Amino acid sequence: MSFNDNPTNREIGAAGEDAAVQYLKSKGFVILETNWRFGQAEVDIIAKDKTDLVFVEVKTRSSNKFGEPEMAVNKAKQRMYQRLATGYIEKKNLNMDVRFDIIAIVNKILEPEIFHIKDAFYPYN
Repeated sequence: MSFNDNPTNREIGAAGEDAAVQYLKSKGFVILETNWRFGQAEVDIIAKDKTDLVFVEVKTRSSNKFGEPEMAVNKAKQRMYQRLATGYIEKKNLNMDVRFDIIAIVNKILEPEIFHIKDAFYPYN
C-alpha cells in the first residue's frame, strides 16, 4: 500500500480496504463481500472466520496525528453495523455467530501498520 504525494481520503480508504482484505486472507478468513450495501449503509468487509460471520470496519489514516483510526468507530457507526448484520443475515438466511472487528491501518513510509481488533464492539439489545 503506497500513496502518491497527495492522496485523497477516498484513495487512502480504498488502499486500506485492499490491504485489509489481503491481511484477512493471509489469516485464513474467507471474504464473502466487500462494500456490501443495505439501504444507505455500507459495510467494508464481510468475512467468515471458522464458524463466525465477521463484519469488519476498516479505518485507514495516513498518520495517527489526529488520533488512532479505530477511535472513529463511534456508537452510531456501531449501531449501523448491527443493522447491516441483521439485514445480511436475514437476506442470506444464515444462522451463524456474529462478530464485529475493526482493522485500523496507519500508513508508514515503507509498510502500513495493521491492527486487527477482534470483537471490537458488541451488538446492542
